[in-house]
Amino acid sequence: MYKIVRKKILNPTVTQMEIYAPLVANKAKPGQFIILRVNDEGERIPLTVAGTNPEEGTVKIIFQVVGATTELLNHKEEGEEIADFAGPLGVPTHTEGIKKVCIVGGGVGCAIAMPVAQEFHRLGAEVTSIIGFRNKDLLILEDEFRECSDRLIVMTDDGSYAREGNVTVPLKEMLEAGEHFDMIITIGPLIMMKFVTLAAKPYNVPVTVSMNPIMIDGTGMCGGCRITLEQDGKKVTKFACVDGPDFNGYEIDFDEAISRGRMYFDYERHAHEEVCNLFKKA
Repeated sequence: MYKIVRKKILNPTVTQMEIYAPLVANKAKPGQFIILRVNDEGERIPLTVAGTNPEEGTVKIIFQVVGATTELLNHKEEGEEIADFAGPLGVPTHTEGIKKVCIVGGGVGCAIAMPVAQEFHRLGAEVTSIIGFRNKDLLILEDEFRECSDRLIVMTDDGSYAREGNVTVPLKEMLEAGEHFDMIITIGPLIMMKFVTLAAKPYNVPVTVSMNPIMIDGTGMCGGCRITLEQDGKKVTKFACVDGPDFNGYEIDFDEAISRGRMYFDYERHAHEEVCNLFKKA
């Protein structure tokens, strides 16, 4: 069992936890993820490692309460335990040779983008971070991004905080002004990553996207996390759990990924409602 050492509510739907898992804490790198189960009867869900503290043996996770399992997890408190916490899984984010990077995060995807930005900052790269949210109430991790970024731009769709608009607006402005990045790394909703990739394409800037499709075992055996890439004019199937989660944004079939991501939306919403009703009756 894995103890919840710390719990912090970041906004009405997003929670941060630090889990005591020393073996994972000693091995995990930015871009990798874990798979957990809240209890012995629970489903397996993947969550990105949002930070580690090897000295304390803790791993930070940040999750949005959207389904049954995240609802159950969110009802756990400090000192309680969860059943399984397996990892690290996936391929770490590539950092070698990158001296100037633009990190583009959207919503809870900023929890994945943050440790990547911190790692580039630690390595001495020039870091520009653009983070976007629907409104001020959903803002998370601004202070953390400010500490590890040479330049931070905060966007809200409705203009309730910082600058109004989506994350592609400042990105396009910088690229149109002639600014060059060795790499753009974007993490967030699929539709956001699609348009970040499209915005960068005319300028031939490499784009890395972090894919988070449906995932079960995390070892490439179930095939649930398959995505389609186009390489050299051919369709290629890859698995986000073992080949990713990072991929070349220009190769991703975003429309297929978006369609697959919606397959279990109604089922998950129903399961979430059932769990919420259980807690209301308790």
